[in-house]
Amino acid sequence: MKRSLQLGEYYRHFKNHWYKVIYAAEHTETGEKLVIYSPLYGQKGIFARPINMFLEEVPEEKENPTGQKYRFMSLQELNLKVDDVHYR
Repeated sequence: MKRSLQLGEYYRHFKNHWYKVIYAAEHTETGEKLVIYSPLYGQKGIFARPINMFLEEVPEEKENPTGQKYRFMSLQELNLKVDDVHYR
């Protein structure tokens, strides 16, 4: 399945925290495509990560409490609604 980034969408990280994707950006020196996202729990700030890493499968060596296949999964992929997003 070819996955793509959805701007403005909510995503759950495999460690069970929720984030909102704000922008897609490009690294000025390398041209690498980045996702810019913000946490929806107590952690403050804005984060950037390579889009390929954001969309990749959870590495096998990582503890995966949600059991989800991908590092970040959208509400749509998880068959959830906005009301299901946890702000903790």
